[in-house]
Amino acid sequence: MSVQVINQNGKPEYAVLPYPDYLLLVEQAEMLEDVHSYDEAKNSIASGNEELIPAYMVNALADGENPIKVWREYRELTQQKIAEEIGISIPFVSQLETGKRKASIHVMRKLALLLNVDIDDLV
Repeated sequence: MSVQVINQNGKPEYAVLPYPDYLLLVEQAEMLEDVHSYDEAKNSIASGNEELIPAYMVNALADGENPIKVWREYRELTQQKIAEEIGISIPFVSQLETGKRKASIHVMRKLALLLNVDIDDLV
């Protein structure tokens, strides 16, 4: 790599290098950033701060299935268990899952805690 250093007041101010060398440096910097992102993601998963979810879950949510139902089934909870744990009726859980009713923020918070997700994941 051939680099021309331009000094100002006796100190290096600029480095001029051929364009292909510049492109190579940019590519390597992006690769390093990707490696750091990958390592952060692995560490978050290993520490329990992040969770991997299976493709069928992602597909179900992307296809517009009700997130409350998708997460409830993934967590292997029944509508009865949800109702008991957060203090609502089974029919209300069913209505939330079919979109016939909306929950208050208080109920959504309880649901999110029980399902171990952010409220944003349920709306």
